[in-house]
Amino acid sequence: MVDPVDIYTEPDADVDTLKNLGPLTGMAGIWKSAGGEDVHPTAGGPERQAFIERYELQPIDPQTNGPQLLYGLRYHTHIVKPNAVETFHDQVGYWLWEPATGTIFYTLSIPRAQVAMAVGHAAVGAKTFRLEAVRGSENNGIVSNPFLERAFKTLRVTIDVTFHPNGTWSYEQDTVMAIAGAHDPFHHTNRNTLTKIGEPTPNPLAAQRVPAPNLGIGSLRG
Repeated sequence: MVDPVDIYTEPDADVDTLKNLGPLTGMAGIWKSAGGEDVHPTAGGPERQAFIERYELQPIDPQTNGPQLLYGLRYHTHIVKPNAVETFHDQVGYWLWEPATGTIFYTLSIPRAQVAMAVGHAAVGAKTFRLEAVRGSENNGIVSNPFLERAFKTLRVTIDVTFHPNGTWSYEQDTVMAIAGAHDPFHHTNRNTLTKIGEPTPNPLAAQRVPAPNLGIGSLRG
């Protein structure tokens, strides 16, 4: 646990992030799926939309806030509609794991001028976990631009992650919004199951520890 008195001394960290991701271990790598489903608001009511997603999660070097130690993945997810080129959704951020407290932090930023951080807890080998961001919270809050605050105010975001025996993983996200002129909150939902198409690249510190291959005398170098 973090010492409440000593807020400066940094702990020793393992340079290999991929070995220290706890419940996030099964998310590292490059993933794709053509079976996503989005339900969003329109002037005529809820609209259901299929989508194609490419989700890349790469390990970062261990991060410290004084005695606090975090291991994590930097991610970028890009989503399009089937048979389309135009971006349907784009998002960047970090999935972070704090071993000392069993806390998962999920930050998200989208190019609609909106950011949020969801927080949850899980055991190291958990096969499912839930995170939540809440409007007005100082620890797991939501910040939006003035138009979104007026027209599509986000009240709460929950995301459930599940790892499957076949190596895939899935998420279900529920974004609860207060829409201008609507009587009841709207649940904007997204769900998908992702299949790995590429392995993660070791974080910079870990990559430095990998010895160079012995090519031998007379070997060709590219």
